[in-house]
Amino acid sequence: MSLAQRIFEEHDMARSPSKPARVTKAPERPTIGFGVPATTDPHHFIVDVPKNSSGPVSIIESLGLQAQDQQAGIIERVVLERSRWTAIRSEVQRAFNARLKEHNLRVSAWKVGENPVDRLLGKELCVIAWAVEGMAMENIPVAVRNWLALRPEERWWLFGMTAMSTGGVHDGNRGWRLALRHAMGDVAQNELFKPHTVKPRKQDTERPTLGLFD
Repeated sequence: MSLAQRIFEEHDMARSPSKPARVTKAPERPTIGFGVPATTDPHHFIVDVPKNSSGPVSIIESLGLQAQDQQAGIIERVVLERSRWTAIRSEVQRAFNARLKEHNLRVSAWKVGENPVDRLLGKELCVIAWAVEGMAMENIPVAVRNWLALRPEERWWLFGMTAMSTGGVHDGNRGWRLALRHAMGDVAQNELFKPHTVKPRKQDTERPTLGLFD
């Protein structure tokens, strides 16, 4: 290439407008894990995933600074068999990250070790975890679909009602915990509210008309 051609090309490049740089909107506030405020000891949940691939997963509520004392500030809510955790983790992560994106917060992913979870998302997580802790494995996909169909406020209400009397790690087979298992795992909500076609009975089709519409 001649020197003149190089000069002309450089001149054209200088005249052509450069593409504007993409501006990335900064997160509204710094967070850790799934939406936990990066402040001193906030109220949040912890999902503890052990290194052992078959070890159970613990979900713990930490009341943070609002706790009256350190011992009372940690509540073990549920321990899930690894297979049950595996059955729900992907859909829960997808749902939580979608919510975080809506509020311009950093997304996250489950990892080995302690996973901080925002206090409201943690309540929602407990609802599905409580529902599947003793459920037949084949019913867990139904429970996940029903959980996804609930509004956040409905999940918070279910957590509140359940946590009042049966919210501990050893309360899985009584009260609201047992009710959640049956309510979430029996019938998918989209099937429950689907209109059904009523077939006419044989005697109705054979009954003679009165001739009003002949």
